[in-house]
Amino acid sequence: MTTASKIKSVDFYRKIPRDLTEASLSGAGLSIVAALAMMFLFGMELNEYLSVHTSTSVIIDKSSDGEFLRIDFNLSFHALSCEFASVDVSDVLGTNRMNLTKTVRKFSIDSNLRPTGSEFYLRPSTNVIKHDDKVDDESLEGAFVFTSNNFDKYSHQFPITAVNFYAPWCYWSQRLRPSWEKTAKIIRERYDPEMDGRILLGKVDCTKEADLCRRHHIQGYPSIRIFRKGSDVRSDHGHHEHESYYGDRDTDSLVKTMENILASFPSEYYKLALEDKLNVTEDSKRPAPSSGGCRIEGYVRVKKVPGNLIISARSDAHSFDASQMNMSHAVHHLSFGKKLSPKLMSDVQRLIPYVGNSHDRLDGLSFINSHDFGANVTLEHYLQIVKTEVITRQGYQLVEEYEYTAHSSLAHSLHVPVARFHLQLSPMQVLITEDHKSFSHFITNVCAIVGGVFTVAGITESILHNTIRLMRKVELGKNF
Repeated sequence: MTTASKIKSVDFYRKIPRDLTEASLSGAGLSIVAALAMMFLFGMELNEYLSVHTSTSVIIDKSSDGEFLRIDFNLSFHALSCEFASVDVSDVLGTNRMNLTKTVRKFSIDSNLRPTGSEFYLRPSTNVIKHDDKVDDESLEGAFVFTSNNFDKYSHQFPITAVNFYAPWCYWSQRLRPSWEKTAKIIRERYDPEMDGRILLGKVDCTKEADLCRRHHIQGYPSIRIFRKGSDVRSDHGHHEHESYYGDRDTDSLVKTMENILASFPSEYYKLALEDKLNVTEDSKRPAPSSGGCRIEGYVRVKKVPGNLIISARSDAHSFDASQMNMSHAVHHLSFGKKLSPKLMSDVQRLIPYVGNSHDRLDGLSFINSHDFGANVTLEHYLQIVKTEVITRQGYQLVEEYEYTAHSSLAHSLHVPVARFHLQLSPMQVLITEDHKSFSHFITNVCAIVGGVFTVAGITESILHNTIRLMRKVELGKNF
């Protein structure tokens, strides 16, 4: 036996001579159907092999992004002035950070939540505001009394009008009153309103003139406003553009400030000489808020422990009427963790469509405290934060994202109302792993498809062929 013959002897697929085979229409039809079935099933298997599949598991949080969590926010408060708006954070470990400003920006907004101007900037005070130590005459009355009926008349009559908006019950208003009255008397004696006619110091009792104080967006007492004739109202929007005074409140400081303001009316030489003499800086006078609302945006970093993000009205030298504070707000954006680039977010949502689209987010929602709920209402949001980590098929970490659910409620407060976000971080995390089918599994399935379809088609054709032959024999037997 030759070598070729020996090799042929192990042939699993011995051939039958073509002359000994018989073709049929039924076999041809089944062959076409089998070929189409093979192609269809192969296409489905190939699509399955190329598709992305993920598996989800819940594990103990093993964060690799440090012990701090970044919170990005963009909130609009309908009735909280940027003058006093404060962003505070606290946690169960005792951390308390008040009035964060480094990474926070504020913009005055109108009733439609649209910004009314450039960023509102107010440098935080590092020193305690000085008041007069002794009061010579508490009954001294030197300031002109403004009311709703005469305010516009006199504020437009004098080039400079300085007004103390106060509340009699306020501790800080009570401390300011003697020095303000004494300052008003000194200025009136030096610059007689009838003879000089350049400046008038007055006061407004906000408990009696509530509408007037509301019109000028007075939320903290006392608020000292400086009106300059012809510049206190913008004709295009009607926004007030006067100044607020945040400096010391003793008589000497107030008198120097008023005389420094008057320096803008005489000659430039006199102005420079007076400023040098008085050594008064402009840090104590800054633009007053142009509206009663405020948009607060930016980010803060907090420890990954239960805590609070609080938006409130805060000042070390002002009082607030809790019954008049309204903390209604709209949440434009609130997210946790690092910001994802648009390309990375697109890749993540291509792999896991539901990541980044949590239906429980607060984005786009408004929380309004109507008069039906009464006064002293704090708006609270309880947030349950869970970390989600995505691992690709190559084994590297694609993204870490923080999803959260939220429950909001209204609560009556004994103190000045706030907007409080309670942060509760889950000790567990969701791990999403991208799975892939091995190539060997794909080849095995393809072979199973081809072999299975071929075998089933062969069996079907054999049954069909034998059935036809049997029917023919029966017919021939009847004929004979």
